[in-house]
Amino acid sequence: MHRFAGCAALASDVVGDFERDTRIDGGDGRYTANLSRDWEIWGPNGGYLASIALRAAGAEASIARPVSVSGQFLRVADFGTVDVAVTVLKRGRSSETLRVSVSQLDRPVFEALVRTAAAGPGLEHDIAPAPTVSDPETLPPEESAIRHPFWKNLDVRWVVPPPHPPEDRKPELPYRLAWLRFRPRALFEGPFLDAARSLLLIDTMTWPAASLPHPDSRFRAPNLDVSAWFHRGAEQSEWLLVESSSPVAEAGLMGTVTRVFDRSGRLVASGGAQLFCVPVPPED
Repeated sequence: MHRFAGCAALASDVVGDFERDTRIDGGDGRYTANLSRDWEIWGPNGGYLASIALRAAGAEASIARPVSVSGQFLRVADFGTVDVAVTVLKRGRSSETLRVSVSQLDRPVFEALVRTAAAGPGLEHDIAPAPTVSDPETLPPEESAIRHPFWKNLDVRWVVPPPHPPEDRKPELPYRLAWLRFRPRALFEGPFLDAARSLLLIDTMTWPAASLPHPDSRFRAPNLDVSAWFHRGAEQSEWLLVESSSPVAEAGLMGTVTRVFDRSGRLVASGGAQLFCVPVPPED
């Protein structure tokens, strides 16, 4: 659950570490995790919570290749300990399905299905070229004021639209394109943690795109769900190019779609989320 408010560019501002803050403890399908305030946006960031669930699925999976996740956010969690239960629904030689249930004080918080599949021979094509963009090093880092700690954990270089100070914002198309790199470290070992990078970005970049036509709105739109399909790994790509759009918003819902590319232009993951508009509390 998120609100875009800008990001810092200075390494001294870094407060979170993705690998450390998504660690799980336990075994045999029963785990715990500690939700860190370093990933706060309207409470714990939804993609951060989903990443913990994906790591728990990886701890139980026999096939170390996540290919999809579909999750529902049931309520906003509090910072602190959550319980994570993993149930194997189907265990096959080439594919398996796992259910991950995250709860806090016996109240359900997040429910997900994770699918794995073994690599093997099959039909192949690739007609998903990345947008033509400048290298991230040539773009200015985001230096807007921070309202939420979450954004300190990412180095963000906006491509479309370029960053504007709050006083100059105007309605724009609901489309975002940006290079993003995790901080203080950008690469992580293991296919589930690598996929979790894309999952977090797919979940997080929905509202920044969907909100662009409505700079003065007194609504915000938490994610009801998140889905991601992992097409290939990006273990060697520190920078990820994220393209997110909201093609339709109506009757309180905002639909979003997101694609993630690696530095070489290969499509790494795709997905999206349905957002649900709620009034901004007066104190915000």
